[in-house]
Amino acid sequence: MMKAKVRVTLKSGVLDPQGKAIAGALGHLGFSGVGEVRQGKYFEIDLAETDKARAREQVAAMCETLIANTVIENYDIELS
Repeated sequence: MMKAKVRVTLKSGVLDPQGKAIAGALGHLGFSGVGEVRQGKYFEIDLAETDKARAREQVAAMCETLIANTVIENYDIELS
């Protein structure tokens, strides 16, 4: 059994209104020195697959099909 950890982030150059709102709110709350904030998503997926290459292929297919909007998002897969 394997666990896949998937991080999905916006591609560089894609506007991030939620990140901008968080950065503004942090400033209003007194957290100084905060630059740009970019938001993303994180998933942990338990897999029955034991072969690392096949597990990576499966998770990449999941990302391409459902988890990430590959037009505006990148994803990174870590298997353990």
